Amino acid sequence: MKAGNNHRLKGRSLSLTLVVLVITTIALWAWEKNPFANTLLLAQEWYIAPSSEFHVDARNDSVVSMKPTEKIVVNISDSIITKAEENFGTAPVDSISTLSPETIDRNEDMTSSLETKVCNYAKGRWVADSRRPLYSGLGCKKWLSAMWACRLTQRKDFSYEGYRWQPESCEMPEFERSAFLRRMQDKTIAFIGDSLGRQQFQSLMCMATGGEESPEVQNVGKKYGLVKARGAIRPDGWAYWFPKTNTTILYYWSASLSDLVPLNTSDRNTNVAMHLDRPPAFMRRFIHCFDVLILNTGHHWNRGKLNANRWVMYVDGKPNEDKKRDQIGNAKNFTVHSIVRWLDSHLPSYPHLKVFFRTISPRHFFNGDWNTGGTCDNTTPLSGGSEVMQDGSSDPVIEGAVKGTKVKILDITSISKLRDEGHISRYSIRGTTDVNDCLHWCLPGIPDTWNELLVAQI
Repeated sequence: MKAGNNHRLKGRSLSLTLVVLVITTIALWAWEKNPFANTLLLAQEWYIAPSSEFHVDARNDSVVSMKPTEKIVVNISDSIITKAEENFGTAPVDSISTLSPETIDRNEDMTSSLETKVCNYAKGRWVADSRRPLYSGLGCKKWLSAMWACRLTQRKDFSYEGYRWQPESCEMPEFERSAFLRRMQDKTIAFIGDSLGRQQFQSLMCMATGGEESPEVQNVGKKYGLVKARGAIRPDGWAYWFPKTNTTILYYWSASLSDLVPLNTSDRNTNVAMHLDRPPAFMRRFIHCFDVLILNTGHHWNRGKLNANRWVMYVDGKPNEDKKRDQIGNAKNFTVHSIVRWLDSHLPSYPHLKVFFRTISPRHFFNGDWNTGGTCDNTTPLSGGSEVMQDGSSDPVIEGAVKGTKVKILDITSISKLRDEGHISRYSIRGTTDVNDCLHWCLPGIPDTWNELLVAQI
């Protein structure tokens, strides 16, 4: 009897085990087929970023809006994180590998560490380079103003042309015009600023054409309203189109980066409302056309310039009544912050647009100012040093304005301070030596380096 009972118990246990196995198998099969279950599994397998808008591109320090399903390829070189592609595509599900919690933790630590090491292109040194200049100062006559082409003046020493900037811990690719134009295919690069912005624009035109005539490059200024008005010395800007790559490079003169509106359009001597809190109408009208925008301002912010131009400060559509803001330095600071905030609020509508605010170009007047006998006679390169070791910018106004925004700094102030021998100085195409220009630069020259830094960070 006992043996029989034992056999029946063993049979029941075996049956129960088989039933449990069958039920478990069915349950697992149903779980795998359940979309909700798959969603949960993918959520665990996928590397989740801290937020949906998180990735910092160390080359241009720009915030890239990302969807949770977008895939980033990270190249590690000299502590720089770069985007493998300009436009991110959606990663297929079968390309997502399962990561263990330990691997995810290590990746997060590595990414966090790398993202904090954003490249500071303004920290480094000037080094001699026999391959400079990038174009001929005698040949680039179509794009370069004669007054800035020091090869056309009485100057005999051109040693300032033979140097390049080497950032401390960043890769600075050699500028090559055909590669640059291919990279800028179907894009428009716009400079908006004062005469130093115009110098940078002319420098880039010479660099992009190699300083050659390039008859295929067309003047498209009319498209942007950049035509010489009756009685004007020059148009408000220029725009040139490279048909082979459909690339446009343009410049618009806006010395203060504020919107200038004549109070009486029928009176040539009317005062002009200088709207400190409103970007230039040109920028508001054409911002949708731009892919790269470079701004600068600074040297026109003095009482003499404002009075000579009949500029009257306006805020909120009416004359400024804030006495503190009426001070030139405060007015400039207010305007710079205003335009950066305006751009930062509009950039989400133009995800293709990259905006750079160039820091102020230094002057090198010694023993006086431009109108009191100041000179810049030094012709020995780097006599004041060759290195920039500081981490912060020498232009705290621009640095402070762009901090925390999608507008990026193009920091050229400290590296240019070391190059006092590169100014126009007392030389001119007319041969007169009574005036020293220690503000503008000889071209080829220092603004070429500004553009190399720009291209490296685009």
